[in-house]
This record gives sequence, structure tokens and C-alpha cells, in this order.
Amino acid sequence: MTGYGKSILELPEKKITIELRSLNSKTFDLNTRIPSFYREKELEIRNLLSEKVQRGKVDFSMMVELNPAARNQSLNADLIKKYIKDFQEITPNITDAEVLPVVMRMPDVISYSQDELNEDEWNQIRTTILEAADALNKFRADEGAVLEKYLRLNLNNILQLLTEVTPFEKVRIETIKDRFAKRMEEQKIDVDQNRFEQELIFYLEKLDITEEKVRLKNHCEYFLKELESTESNGKKLGFISQEIGREINTLGSKSNHSEMQKIVVQMKDELEKIKEQSLNVL
Repeated sequence: MTGYGKSILELPEKKITIELRSLNSKTFDLNTRIPSFYREKELEIRNLLSEKVQRGKVDFSMMVELNPAARNQSLNADLIKKYIKDFQEITPNITDAEVLPVVMRMPDVISYSQDELNEDEWNQIRTTILEAADALNKFRADEGAVLEKYLRLNLNNILQLLTEVTPFEKVRIETIKDRFAKRMEEQKIDVDQNRFEQELIFYLEKLDITEEKVRLKNHCEYFLKELESTESNGKKLGFISQEIGREINTLGSKSNHSEMQKIVVQMKDELEKIKEQSLNVL
């Protein structure tokens, strides 16, 4: 959701620059810098950007440069005379011509006035704001294309790691059976073989990971499908990644095999990258 957009409006009497910057955020959080002359339009600007930008911590800046030739300006004659008088009281020998350049740099000796904001000017400004928002969204889209590439890579890595689990499933079952039989032999316990087989099967069923593998594969494929969506789905991707994490954790708790646990650790590493990158998805 990081992005930048800028648009400039050139009017006969002024130049208006609109800038938008956005950072990651779960909600729409707008901070504005608007000249007082246009402050009455702040609510409309907020509604406009909320619809166009949707989510993110957004900084909106509106800068106005008035054309000196087009300014409605006037001299404050009374204030200028007062400044001259004050200077001459301090330095009696100074002439009006000598003190005038200094006085003209004093505050408020020149006043500027603007007419009320008219609808035609606001419509042009509104269009400029929309152009800046479009530029921001294009920046986001370009960033999103790169982000999608990495998300797909991480998801496909998890799917590949999932296939690497299969060769160890049969091995770990045989290892568990041998371990139990060896322990029974060491303890010299005489048990009913049929009952032993039943208990062993019950125990091994609890370690079966078939359902976890199917769900994990489905969640990953669902995530990849949602990446193709043109709608805002950042939150949905976050929820799917949580489900992926649950299945990976269950695989780890049921693995009972060192090589499988190594694979699970690699899956978790890929998932952490996905969760971090998903925060940037609108």
C-alpha cells in the first residue's frame, strides 16, 4: 500500500500542487495539509480520497503559489507612516527616503486579498486531486505486480516442500512400530498381540497427516487464486495465511521425524515472508 502521486494545476493567478503519499495501514488514515482558503473543502477531499485510496496511512498536501502579477494587493498606508515615524523617533536625522526600503520589508505593509472560492476553480482542483490519486494507485499497482511475484514464489515453495514430506511418511510409521516393539521386548512384557496391534493402529491414526496435507494444499491454491483478483483482498489473504499456518503447525506437531520437522521449519520461514508481504496488499 505504499505509493506516491502528484498532479499540478496551472491557473492564471496561481499554481496548485497536489501530492499524495501512502504507507501501510489496516484502515484509511488521512493526514491533510490544506491552505486556509480551501479548508472548507476538507470533508469533501476526505470523502473523495477515502473512495479512491480505500486503505493506508495517507498524507495529503495541497500547495498554492500565487502569481504576483495577478495578486489583489494593496499598501497599508497608515501602517507604513507609523513605521516611518517610529524609526525617525529612534533616529531623528534619517529621511523618509532612507527608511522606506526598510519599512517595506516590515510585516503587513502589503496586504493580499482573494475572492471567495468559486465552483469552477474547485472543480478543476477536484480533478487535479483525482489525477494525483490515480497516480498513487498506479504506483501501488506497479508495486503490487512485484509483490505478487514474490508471494507466488513463496506459496509455490510451500507446495514444493509439501511434496517432500511424502517420502518420510511411510518411514516414520515403520520407525514408530519398531520402536514400540523394541520397547515391549526390552520390558519383557507379555501382551495380547491383537490388542497390541489395535492400540498401535489407534495411535498411528492420530499421527496421520493426510487431512492436514490436503487442507494445506487447498489453502495454498486458494491463496494463489485470490492473487488474481482485481478487488481489494489484502485482509482475506491475511486470513488465508493464518489457516496455512495452522496446518503447518499441525504437521510439525504430528511429524515425529527429524527430516519432516526440518521441512516444516522451512515452510514456516516461507509463511513468515508471506505474512509480512501480505500487509502491503490493499
